[in-house]
Amino acid sequence: MKIRKYLPAIGISYLLFFVLAFVTGLYSPLGVIVKFQFGISMGAAQLGTLANFLAYAFMGIPAGIMLKRYGYKMSGLTASAVGIIGIGLLLLSGQLESLWLYYLGAFVSGLSMCMLNAVINPLLNNIGGGGNKGNQLIQLGGSLNSLAATFGPFILGLLMGRTVRNAPAGEHPHFMISDANPVFFIIIGIFAVAILVILFSNIPEPEHISSNKKALDELLLRNNAHSCFSFRHFVLGAVAIFLYTGIEVSIANTTNVYLTHEVGVKPHIAGLIVSIYWFMMFVGRLAGGYLGSRFSSSDMLSFTSMAAMILLLIVIFTPEKITLEVGRYSLGNIPVNVMFIVLTGLFTSVMWGAIFNMAVEGLGKYTPMASGVFMMMVCGGGIIPVLQALFADLVGCRASFWLLFVCLAYLLFYASSGYKNVNRNIPVD
Repeated sequence: MKIRKYLPAIGISYLLFFVLAFVTGLYSPLGVIVKFQFGISMGAAQLGTLANFLAYAFMGIPAGIMLKRYGYKMSGLTASAVGIIGIGLLLLSGQLESLWLYYLGAFVSGLSMCMLNAVINPLLNNIGGGGNKGNQLIQLGGSLNSLAATFGPFILGLLMGRTVRNAPAGEHPHFMISDANPVFFIIIGIFAVAILVILFSNIPEPEHISSNKKALDELLLRNNAHSCFSFRHFVLGAVAIFLYTGIEVSIANTTNVYLTHEVGVKPHIAGLIVSIYWFMMFVGRLAGGYLGSRFSSSDMLSFTSMAAMILLLIVIFTPEKITLEVGRYSLGNIPVNVMFIVLTGLFTSVMWGAIFNMAVEGLGKYTPMASGVFMMMVCGGGIIPVLQALFADLVGCRASFWLLFVCLAYLLFYASSGYKNVNRNIPVD
């Protein structure tokens, strides 16, 4: 397949890859804003993240059916249109000062993110003709994904910093969802451009399915005696993906709230620090791409899980009074344990690929269904942060990292023995 022929489709896919991570990363600093604006608990502030990721559980299978029934172009157009609606609801929630409208906007934008995930990855793989070239296109998009996650908290933190500077002397700054309006308008504009480009671009389509029922039957393999759930290593891997996405998002969200709420760091500085965590994930993914062919997935997951667990232990037990002196940049004193929090990004960055690789090993014809289930399990990125936030309301942010420590311990178990396929007697051809 000639890639030059599909350069516009590749370009808009990369732009949507960027937007996907950017929008998902917004709910960390937005959680800080709604906590201050509405005077709610940490747990309630993380419900936006929960709503965004819970959408994956609702949309995972329907997104797969849509892709099989209508193809890449129609699915991409629909995902972009839903994205405009979701971000529009967030924008409206700021104008009306409505917390429930904010939650609804987070859920609707999550539906869009799920659909985009379901479209972009197979589209790029198809354009690349599969194999190494298809994987290369996806990996490049994944790098942009990490960069977007780096910029999101930082940019919104700068907007919050403007609110701090404009606050009257002696008064606590009153953060508002509307502080993020410039970001919302930019995202809506990008979605609008995406719709135009997709509409007029030449996009290679997969083989269409004649009916929704047939697409659903194929996706769920209804007429088979077995399914992906018949494989022990896949079921354990699905749980691992659920926990992993929760770990990745929880670290960013809790760090942001910890710095602004418990330590008293200025919002734009907190946003910068969280951005460094996402940048560490970008660096980790680049390193993982280079080392991936040299180490097995199980060894890679074992090492990264143990390293992240050690770093979290340092975070939990390091006293807050030990600080990093960064006063020459007028940033204030940052607890040194925050440095170890952001370093976890180096190791969490490569976990998704390792878990997915081990979980689908040997599934054969059950792999498409397994991929759909994995997309649904991304909802862990919303559930685990809420659980940690509720835990933090009781014991404090630093102690709440014990929850993530336990999740990492499960990943270590999966890497050591849980990944082994003990159901090789099931036919997969």
